[in-house]
Amino acid sequence: MEEVKPLVVTPCPTESHGLQGTIKGHDLFGYVGIEAVLDQMRRKTMKAGFEFNIMVVGQSGLGKSTLVNTLFKSKVSRKSCSPNYEEKISKTVKLQSVSHVIEEKGVKMKLTVIDTPGFGDQINNENCWEPIVSYVNEQYERYLKEELYVNRKPRIPDTRVHCCVYFLPATGHWLRPIDVEFMKRLGKIVSIVPIIAKADTLTMEERQEFKQRIRQDLKANGIRVYPQTEYDEDPEDRILNDKIRENIPFAVVGTDKEHQVNGNKVLGRKTKWGIIEVENVAHCEFTNLRDLLIRSHLQDLKDVTHNIHYETFRVRRLNESNLTVHGLALSCFPMENGTHGTNGTNGTSDRSESESHL
Repeated sequence: MEEVKPLVVTPCPTESHGLQGTIKGHDLFGYVGIEAVLDQMRRKTMKAGFEFNIMVVGQSGLGKSTLVNTLFKSKVSRKSCSPNYEEKISKTVKLQSVSHVIEEKGVKMKLTVIDTPGFGDQINNENCWEPIVSYVNEQYERYLKEELYVNRKPRIPDTRVHCCVYFLPATGHWLRPIDVEFMKRLGKIVSIVPIIAKADTLTMEERQEFKQRIRQDLKANGIRVYPQTEYDEDPEDRILNDKIRENIPFAVVGTDKEHQVNGNKVLGRKTKWGIIEVENVAHCEFTNLRDLLIRSHLQDLKDVTHNIHYETFRVRRLNESNLTVHGLALSCFPMENGTHGTNGTNGTSDRSESESHL
């Protein structure tokens, strides 16, 4: 009679149970198909799509709209979506957003671009960041209200700002006081990625010196920019993020025009000295910015927004509202769909929204 050997499971202690076993693939009697859950998650995500909200902040004339269009290779900026658009310098900072549904290889993404016309364009720019801070907190408040409904929606609309791209003018000097004050305040509530706009106006030597000065300023003023070292989850993440931190702020050039270079079509800006190729790492760091925002860290930006920034806001708001340990909300929060509280901040900023399908 054949002897049956018992399956040996290596136990490890846990908090809630005494022992927990880990069974590896070579210990199984046959194929189970556990990794098929990845295909299930992929199909579900492709069917439902996802949301990504990006805010661009900077003075007029720094190429914010052009860079956003270059990032997503579509006309997604506020200017390109508004017929007969004529730029006027706003007397105050007015946040305006435009939404699109972008589809690529069956994956749908609802992209919302939030622009901040009027920021830094006035003679007196004191407290010009306050409307932006209010807008970011409004979106957290809106999400929190949706969570506190008794009958919640199966999927809460996510209007929270997942990333703020801050445009620095290519002065070649140090950070301006407005840059320092803005990033100190916004870095506590949203992920900030600083970039040097129109970097082709600097020589390579000037660019490196400027980047080094900015990094010194960021450190001296305790400004938190993405990705923060405390959010690195494992050694691999730390290695990748360290390389990103070494290049921040990214020196970028944006354009939506194509030119012929050695028989190939490339995105670039034509000057009398030659063509500056946007996607050539020897010319600028646009590809590094695109990889960070879309290809490698998009989901991490959303996770940091939800698990860090929103969670901090949520804890503070619930403590302010004196919620009981059982989670019973006071009248300032909505308790049923369609019932609005009295403590919301919606409507404090002037916004216009439009949607399209690309």
